[in-house]
Amino acid sequence: MKNTYAALLVLAAVAMLLSARAFERSRQAVTYLGFDRNDYPGDENLPALRKTFSFTGYWLNNPPGAKANSWRGKRETVQRAGFGFLLLFNGRAYAELKSAPNPGAFDGAAAAQAAKAEGFRRGSVIFLDQEEGGRMLDEQKQYVFAWADAVKQSGYRPGVYCSGIEIPDPAGGSISTARDLHDSAQGRDLVFWVANDACPPSPGCGFSKAPPPEASGVPFAEVWQFAQSPLRQRFAAACAQSYNADGNCYPPGVGVSLKLHFDLNSSHKADPSR
Repeated sequence: MKNTYAALLVLAAVAMLLSARAFERSRQAVTYLGFDRNDYPGDENLPALRKTFSFTGYWLNNPPGAKANSWRGKRETVQRAGFGFLLLFNGRAYAELKSAPNPGAFDGAAAAQAAKAEGFRRGSVIFLDQEEGGRMLDEQKQYVFAWADAVKQSGYRPGVYCSGIEIPDPAGGSISTARDLHDSAQGRDLVFWVANDACPPSPGCGFSKAPPPEASGVPFAEVWQFAQSPLRQRFAAACAQSYNADGNCYPPGVGVSLKLHFDLNSSHKADPSR
């Protein structure tokens, strides 16, 4: 009788474990749609946008090419509207790295301080915006990894926004920025937000279903930017019919006349930075 009872307990434990794993697989199968853009979309548009999107990008410093950051001070407003976040810190281009001491640690500390000042709690993921693609040069990698180390030391979790598109590698074969940084991270736990608007695998400017990040072609991606505004003919020409006639991607529920064009993102989390 004791052996029978013990066997039943084992079977029950196994069943519970299998059920938990099935639940986890089911949970991970859910995908959420998000957007990002350089300019804050305006308080008045948040309710309409929330009907389509679960999360939004949120700049912690000036976006690329901008002299100001219109997102600053909007965390409470955006959170109160029900959005999750993708925290973004604009990194430096190679031209800024080859003639100065590596500023990665300084910028990483600045990113963490900006997140704290905006009210984002410790442990939140901050993504370094890395716009230049292909295999990274030594100075670029030193910058990215020094930035990541400083963010981690400040109590936040480092992530990288970069290209997941495979391009010809001077060393032979092909390479993407995401794969290059992932394979040379030397044990660093980086969260990857990859950009791949190539059609396919991208479905283009669509809002009916968020594609899973792993469908981007980068299996370790946790967030996938699958559409950009304006459309990039070099990569996304096959999806051109899904974009507006002016080449931009506009969300439903917001008038095109407002010109609130977006980049589209997907994640298995409704709040990817948390």
